[in-house]
Amino acid sequence: MTREQLEMLKELMALDFYLVELSLFLNTHPDNRQALEDHNRIARQYEELRRDYVRRYGPLCIGCVSEYPWQYIETEWPWQIEY
Repeated sequence: MTREQLEMLKELMALDFYLVELSLFLNTHPDNRQALEDHNRIARQYEELRRDYVRRYGPLCIGCVSEYPWQYIETEWPWQIEY
């Protein structure tokens, strides 16, 4: 795994964590406009980075679309990555 790939993966994990936290907050504060705007901004940022990652390095999840040949098995498993 290259340094750039690892940095992208770390950023994706951070954005994913942020989205979960914002979602939980919005579950109890659905009228908080700022939280919703933050959620939507981070969701767009996450999706853009995810698409770029998949284009460069292959699928992130088993449910992701894969190019031929099947690429999911070629990526490192989370426990194989040296963070």
